[in-house]
Amino acid sequence: MYFAALLARTEDGWEASDTELDDVETLSDLAELAREASDDDTVIVYIEQEDAWFGIVRIEGEEDPRIYVSDGAAAARSSYGEILTREILGEDLDAELDELEALDLDGTEDGEPLADEADGDDDEADAAAGAVPSAPVGDSLVLADLGLSERELRALDSDALAVIAEALGAAEVLEAVR
Repeated sequence: MYFAALLARTEDGWEASDTELDDVETLSDLAELAREASDDDTVIVYIEQEDAWFGIVRIEGEEDPRIYVSDGAAAARSSYGEILTREILGEDLDAELDELEALDLDGTEDGEPLADEADGDDDEADAAAGAVPSAPVGDSLVLADLGLSERELRALDSDALAVIAEALGAAEVLEAVR
């Protein structure tokens, strides 16, 4: 289950809203959704999947979005997280991500041992699993100028949105929509 929120900075301060991601299939769709919330000001899109990972997309006017994901490997296994990690790590990950999607969490495909495992050669599976790091990826300075340092951002795990909103000075407006 996903939770998504938009924090838009306006002349009057921050405005918060929860948002539906049903029509989001690409980063461009997500950026368009954010730009609709606030034309020229800073918009922070926060996406979280059940404490497994969270992502931040910062959009300012027509500039390219800046993206941070707390756990690249976990995010790459989810539909919205894959959009973000693919943008961060590049389109050349298509084959690796497809292979990761085919694997069950126990490392088997459809319940059967991988062919490489039977031969004792699991380099290909390791390469696919290692293609997306199980660590933060992206722009860790995405919120630094707004009050949340790289070190503080990388330390977040659960309830990250509350900490981020507090650092931005948007905790009260966010709580009103939660």
